[in-house]
This record gives sequence, structure tokens and C-alpha cells, in this order.
Amino acid sequence: MGKQKILDSDLLEGLAKVFRSKGYDGANLSELSIVTNLKKASLYHRFPDGKKEMAEAVLIHIEEWVDKNIFDPLENKKVSPKKRLKNALIEIYNSYNGGKDNCIFRALSLEPGSELFQEKIGIGIQKWISAFEKLGLALNFTEEKSHEYAVQTLIDIQGSLVLTKGLNSTKFFENALKGIESRYLER
Repeated sequence: MGKQKILDSDLLEGLAKVFRSKGYDGANLSELSIVTNLKKASLYHRFPDGKKEMAEAVLIHIEEWVDKNIFDPLENKKVSPKKRLKNALIEIYNSYNGGKDNCIFRALSLEPGSELFQEKIGIGIQKWISAFEKLGLALNFTEEKSHEYAVQTLIDIQGSLVLTKGLNSTKFFENALKGIESRYLER
């Protein structure tokens, strides 16, 4: 019987779990090896540039997931803006495991190694803002109000994740998502 191969998506999810919980500097090769069920040599075979390449692959993997599951639905003009928002909030809830998981941007931007990923994180943040700005415009908000709400949405999500972790209660994240929905839909 041949060796069982790990699927790329499973590999990247395992790596993401470690980077989200430990950050870039805190993630060590032993933990990355354990969570992926790969020996260190196998990890280096897949990622010759080591931990940096692993983190970059995780960022790309998460970006692709967010594009497909949050941004594309937010911008789908075949669906009402109200339904787009509700669908996106469900996916945001799921992507952060109900508020229990750190944001990969936060995990990689609060580290001494953050300069390695600063440009990619900045682009990702701009994509979040742009997607929510488009939603605001679809709801007939002014450009200024659309931008204001989009930025506040990102602040609410990120801030609530910090509170959720720090105070060990997902209610902050859940309430933030409800507040985002109210902000956009109850005018």
C-alpha cells in the first residue's frame, strides 16, 4: 500500500490553523509538521523556502476562499443586496469559526515578521473595503457613506475578534455581525 497523500486544501487548512493561533514567529516547524501529518522534510519538499512560503500559500488559499465565498456573493447583482449581505455574514461567521479563530491578517501583521506580508495584507484589506463599498452603493448609499460603512465593517469584525479572544466570549463577534447587518439594512 502506497503512502497516503494529503490534499493541498487540508494541508493549507492545517497550516492556517497554526499561523492563526501562533502567528508567524510563534509557528514552529514541529507544530506545522504535526498539524499537517507531514515530516519536516516533506514540508520543505513542498515549500522549499520554508515557513515564509507556507505563510504565503496560506494567505493565497484564504484569499481565494474569501473571494469565492464572501466577495463574489457580495457583488452578485443577480441577488438582492439584502440577501448578499446576509449570505456574506453567514460565511464570515463560518470563516472565523463563530469568532473562535483569529484573522490571518491579524496573526501575521502583529509580528516582527509582519513586513514580509504587509503588502499582501494591505491589498486584502482594500479588497474587503471595496466589496462592502459596492454593497453600500447597491443599497443606494452615497459614496462617502458606502466607504464609511465599509471601513467600520472591517473595524467591527477585527475588533470583535480581539474582544472575543481576550474575554473568551463569542458574543462580541456575534453582536458585531448583527450590528453590521443593522447598519446596512435598517435605515
